[in-house]
Amino acid sequence: MAACATEGLFLLWTGRLCKVGHEPMGPSLGRNIFGRPVLQLPGLFAYAKHIVKIDGKGGLFKGLTPRLYSGAIGTVIHSKVLQCLELKKTSDQSSLCHVFGETMREMIARSTATIVTHPFHVITLRCMIQFIGRETKYSGMFSSVVTIYQEEGFFGFFAGLIPRLLGDMISLWLSNLLAYVINTYILEPSSQGSQIGELRSYSQAVTGFVASMMTYPFVLVSNLMAVNNCGLVGGLPPYAAVYTSWIDCWCQLSREGSMSRGNSLFFRKAPAGRIYINDQK
Repeated sequence: MAACATEGLFLLWTGRLCKVGHEPMGPSLGRNIFGRPVLQLPGLFAYAKHIVKIDGKGGLFKGLTPRLYSGAIGTVIHSKVLQCLELKKTSDQSSLCHVFGETMREMIARSTATIVTHPFHVITLRCMIQFIGRETKYSGMFSSVVTIYQEEGFFGFFAGLIPRLLGDMISLWLSNLLAYVINTYILEPSSQGSQIGELRSYSQAVTGFVASMMTYPFVLVSNLMAVNNCGLVGGLPPYAAVYTSWIDCWCQLSREGSMSRGNSLFFRKAPAGRIYINDQK
């Protein structure tokens, strides 16, 4: 579990900096998947090399401790809630009623785990965002808890929770209902032994990916609100505006056309008209 958490943190780390608008390296000329020349921002590995150059390899693992706490506690809570809400076995497990019941059960389990572990999520993000301003405000679990409580009160631990919950629930329902429609009305039953029927086992993964792409704006808004106006450079202009609510954040990002910012770590097209640090130099 620790290995998965550290690998996930590596991706999470670079992705979060992109989401708040931190682009220390200017775009370079590259080609898109169709071979056309485009201005591209540095991808995952170039960004990681930049972090290692400044902070060493240890810089890639900032926020690891709260991330491990979040993963471990979330897994236990999710499992316990699922056990408490275990459904009675039915003869037709592919029926809409069964799908509805399983989705409700999973939604309650995920939401409970998310709410309980969200304070760790907030601390993780703020530990990462400190890289932008070279700050040490959030340097340990206990001191981070004290800092958030003193400056923002109890609700500071749940900054960005609402869009995160909404995104998770919408993504779950979209994924499961799309998989049900595909398996029931498009693909042949697996009992017939056809090759098309074998695709039923992959439908959940495909619909999960589609649903996560459609609900990405909720992830972006949640991350921005978790660090919004928290006293760190990465949560203040010019990296991020000071938002009055998550709806205000959503509206401003929508007006700027930035709702997909940071959703790709490899093929990152540079937005037109933006000035980067390298350009100013």
